[in-house]
Amino acid sequence: MTRTIPLKHPLDDHGRLPRLLLDETSRLPQDIRDAAAVAAASAKPVLSPAVDIARYAHPHYLRAEPSTFGSVTFYFRTFTGREPRPEMPREAWNDPALTYEQKRELDAQYTVAESLWSQGRLRIQAAPVMRRAAPLWQAWKEAEALLRETFEAFRHSPDGMWRAQLLRLTEAEQTALAAASAWDAVAEELSLLAAEQRRAATEEHELELTTVAKELGLDASGWDIHWPDDYTPRSYSWQHQTPTVRALTTEIEQQRDRLREVARLAGDSQTV
Repeated sequence: MTRTIPLKHPLDDHGRLPRLLLDETSRLPQDIRDAAAVAAASAKPVLSPAVDIARYAHPHYLRAEPSTFGSVTFYFRTFTGREPRPEMPREAWNDPALTYEQKRELDAQYTVAESLWSQGRLRIQAAPVMRRAAPLWQAWKEAEALLRETFEAFRHSPDGMWRAQLLRLTEAEQTALAAASAWDAVAEELSLLAAEQRRAATEEHELELTTVAKELGLDASGWDIHWPDDYTPRSYSWQHQTPTVRALTTEIEQQRDRLREVARLAGDSQTV
């Protein structure tokens, strides 16, 4: 699996890398499509002799080479995500034998390694959740469609059939609410996993959940997944509802308001 990540920003005053930015791996020559990652240093970085910092390199690290526009290309063996989180050894930071530039180079190496690792980890963690999510999304969309069809049926129901249609509507509401709640539960799991990956790799190097789903043979392009905070109860809210349930509840209330208005105009206050 190939990974090419150009970091087009210079290092900051503390020698830390800023954000990462994905590039298309298809532009790499075939012979370097192992797991390349590009980290921008200062205008003209000078690579340290490999022997000087090799003892601190990540186990997956292969080599580093100067690249275009004053950047450095780091090569790694493919990360599965099952490895421990890449982290620059504390000993390297405290090693007086290493120069400031060498420590910056090691920091860049580990920054790229963590980003590649976070993608593999998301793939491992999200795969079983997505397989559970696919049928739940389908069930929710079917329940939502049934609810809307049941409501629209009032337009064609004779007056004497409205109470029977109301029974069908309440049953459709209950089914839809249960399906919406089940979807929100699994969507929250996926949202948290995606947020964890963004924290590890920065937003610019985010691995989209739709990409992970596609690799599994699933189409998640329409899945409604919100930010993690949207699933968290707020202290000032007396009744918390998850995003899909909240939207569905609003739709149900609008349907009921419409039916009550029709009943009022018809002089039938007992209908709804």
